[in-house]
Amino acid sequence: MKYRSAFDIIGPVMVGPSSSHTAGAVRIGRVARSLFEKQPKKVDIYLYGSFATTYKGHGTDLALVAGLLDFDTFDERIPHSLKMADESGMEVFFHTEKAIPDHPNTVKLKLEDGDQTLEIIGISIGGGTIEIIEINSFKLKLSGDPAFLVMHQDQFGVVSCVTSILSKYKINIGHMEVSRKEKGDMAIMVIEVDQKIEETVLNEIKELSNVKGVIRMVA
Repeated sequence: MKYRSAFDIIGPVMVGPSSSHTAGAVRIGRVARSLFEKQPKKVDIYLYGSFATTYKGHGTDLALVAGLLDFDTFDERIPHSLKMADESGMEVFFHTEKAIPDHPNTVKLKLEDGDQTLEIIGISIGGGTIEIIEINSFKLKLSGDPAFLVMHQDQFGVVSCVTSILSKYKINIGHMEVSRKEKGDMAIMVIEVDQKIEETVLNEIKELSNVKGVIRMVA
């Protein structure tokens, strides 16, 4: 495994007890919140592997909900997140799954608010580091921050247009991949970059032909 910094090894500043089960879970919840672009009204949380067997003892339930409330890993309100979610009108339901995942710290979150839904699968790989491996059935690998997603029609030239805009603003790409369900159908472009993305850059990408939406990831 390649580490970006010493903090990937020693873990983030966090409210304990576990970087994998707590800090990583906060980050997964917060990524889901940022991709949904608001606090959901209802969330179903499906826990797999060690998450399913130890989530209460390690505070994984509190951590995931804290992320959904947009708390950071060091926020002292994390132990009170379930109560705060209830007070804010967000319904949360936990489900423990018996299926054996590829990674022991796996969670699926289904966010809802009226007709708007989002389903993501994330894994906590240690030291507070996470990967998002699926968004609305699109297989991908999203781990870095800053990063953003581009939803677009699978058409010739869309990828080159996006990368041309990034080149114009001298933004270096650290990781990039494109996932599609079928040729010519909807696709998701995942781009991790080396510096903060300004809103003007994202807005320029949004104006491109065949681009349906752009979402900045916050973790």
